[in-house]
Amino acid sequence: MKIVNRRSIAVVSALTLLGAGALTACGSDESNQAAKPYTTLDGKQPLVIGHRGLPGLRPEETQPSYELAADDGTDALEEDLHLSKDCVLVARHNPWLSDNTNVAEVAKTNPDVAARKRTVPGIAVPVSWPSTPATGPATYLVDKTDPADPKSVLKSLIVDGEDHTNDWSITDFTVAELQKWFGGTTYDDAAERPTEFNGKYPILTFQQIVDIAKAKSKSTGRTISVYPESKNPTWNDEQAIANGCGAPGSHPLEDAIVKAVDDNGLNSKDAPIFVQSFEPGSLRYLHDHGLKTKIVQLVDGYDVDYRTGKVLYDDIVTGRPYDWTVAGDPRWFDAMLTPAGLAEVKTYADGIGPWKPQIVPLKIDPYPADPAFKSSTAAATTQPPTSLVTDAHAAGLFVHVFTFRDEKKYLAADYNGDPKAEFAKFFRLGVDGVFTDFTNTGVDARKAFDKELGH
Repeated sequence: MKIVNRRSIAVVSALTLLGAGALTACGSDESNQAAKPYTTLDGKQPLVIGHRGLPGLRPEETQPSYELAADDGTDALEEDLHLSKDCVLVARHNPWLSDNTNVAEVAKTNPDVAARKRTVPGIAVPVSWPSTPATGPATYLVDKTDPADPKSVLKSLIVDGEDHTNDWSITDFTVAELQKWFGGTTYDDAAERPTEFNGKYPILTFQQIVDIAKAKSKSTGRTISVYPESKNPTWNDEQAIANGCGAPGSHPLEDAIVKAVDDNGLNSKDAPIFVQSFEPGSLRYLHDHGLKTKIVQLVDGYDVDYRTGKVLYDDIVTGRPYDWTVAGDPRWFDAMLTPAGLAEVKTYADGIGPWKPQIVPLKIDPYPADPAFKSSTAAATTQPPTSLVTDAHAAGLFVHVFTFRDEKKYLAADYNGDPKAEFAKFFRLGVDGVFTDFTNTGVDARKAFDKELGH
């Protein structure tokens, strides 16, 4: 039933913040009168968000990936932020390095890198609520192997309950080491995407991405936003505290984000920036400690039951926010998607970033009786949409949905292999923005949608 690793994922309706250059005017007054309106929250054109740049064509979160996305018309450059060993915000999708850098190759000839592989197993701890089948697994893994020693988290590599023993952690390297030794690589669908650029472009700091957005805004005449995610914040904060980036109980990752936003003159609702996270506690902290930007609550899911079309959540890694697990809150992500949950999100955020099947369910009907049959997105068809977009808009929240990809295996059967058909379906439902690995496809699909509306 598995669809794809979405985290990669995945912050806000701020189309009003993009500037006149990013939002193309709809022709003459006469043509405007005949044009059908957008059904987005603010009535403006939906955003095309460059998910880690343009990773469909270049290694994700590298300079060429971001620059190509900007040149192809993206409205925002999305990035996942972690803190390096020396407390600098750096961009990598995952904090374990073997799946999005060339660290394994470098380690073959660099003994210093080889020696930093984390090989100590994590330990299982019980959840702090009565365990039932409805609440998922009774235990989860952590990398604090010695409860009396906060620095023990630097020996294992368990991220949000997910075991990455025998890999390298981004938090074990200074920013200078990360940029000197490693290059970014293709991650999602690596077998089908270009590989000739792997390892050739260094890891970027958040500041470097902000600088790219500013430079490309100037050269293209369009305002291009940045879209940082506080990634794995509970884990990152523990790592950063152990590395001396903050006092016990502090939030070094979030504090660094607020400082960077302030330093770049971006700390306002109308600034070209969205800040996102899967963990509501991280966003609440940011909201309450000086962040004034648009904030987006990401909403994940574990899988899809293709027999029924329902999104599944019963996985302790991707089914609920990790800070809820740590805090003893047994709810799943779907608690955020009810009217009450959306109202709660609205108290600290401006928008939500849901997973596509939470808006357009996928189902295989009839489902084959053959026990050897392996379900997939490509074998499923889209079902009538849920009320999520309407409900979110009613709560005053914009909707930025993730993640759109061109490869056929990611497309439901009734899209007939055409990724633009998928974009069109979601644009017609009134989503306010789309995260995509292929900015070029997203921009072309939006142009076709504009033409359909008569703009």
